[in-house]
Amino acid sequence: MAGLELLFNCVANSITSSQDALICFVHWEVVKSGYKCLGIGDEPKDGEKKSELLPAGWSESKELYALRYRSNDDKSNLLLKAFTVDSTLIFNLMDSTTEKVTDLTVNISEYVDEANLQTFESVFKNTDELITKLKSSLLPPKKEEGQGKTEKKTKSERVSNLRDPHSDPLLIPTRGPPSRHPHNWPDPMAPFAAGGADLDPFGGRGAGGMIVDPLRAGFPRSGFDPSSGIPGVLPPGAVPPGARFDPFGPVGRHRPGPDPDHMPPPGYDDMFM
Repeated sequence: MAGLELLFNCVANSITSSQDALICFVHWEVVKSGYKCLGIGDEPKDGEKKSELLPAGWSESKELYALRYRSNDDKSNLLLKAFTVDSTLIFNLMDSTTEKVTDLTVNISEYVDEANLQTFESVFKNTDELITKLKSSLLPPKKEEGQGKTEKKTKSERVSNLRDPHSDPLLIPTRGPPSRHPHNWPDPMAPFAAGGADLDPFGGRGAGGMIVDPLRAGFPRSGFDPSSGIPGVLPPGAVPPGARFDPFGPVGRHRPGPDPDHMPPPGYDDMFM
């Protein structure tokens, strides 16, 4: 509870009841959540400044306490009210920005020792339990220091993405299907590489090839047999993988793909033609 002892000693003369001590404790938890106090009452007053201390006159009424707070980033205002009902304090906290209201009822004697109101070391009890109740039922979530930086970074990333024409949701995409095989276009940075692909015995991706080779056109190869047209079979390794190779004879009969003779000529069954 770093800082609470200093606050308690600053306002010790104003603490004359158990309610006052409990208000002091809750006030410090609000400050730890990223807020500072502006003053008392429902309405703002001229010349108010944010402070971690309790304002003057905060404990004048033992039946109703009203404190106003503003976040450290000036984006949120809170109004804290506490009503004394018998042996309990009923807290109401409203965020004026979101108009969200939270409440918590606390049994005063469970957390304040009335016999030691002026002794900080013994005035509060069951503090861990009280802090848990305050965080879960009354106080707003604590604002982390890096949260603002993260929000700014996310916003800048969105702006950067909007500037990218390819991320524009209104941009009509290309109609062509995505290419699975990279195109073997010539390298514009090598204008004198004409014919370089013809000199590569391993069928590399050099630019400027002048020999038409369907086996290196960038499409999947068919069932090509380099032994077509000769008796027997070429030994393994006779044709390096990917190398340009002219078969010795016609390829096999069962070639994949359509064939001009697969379909009968038009009107073949018309006896009067």
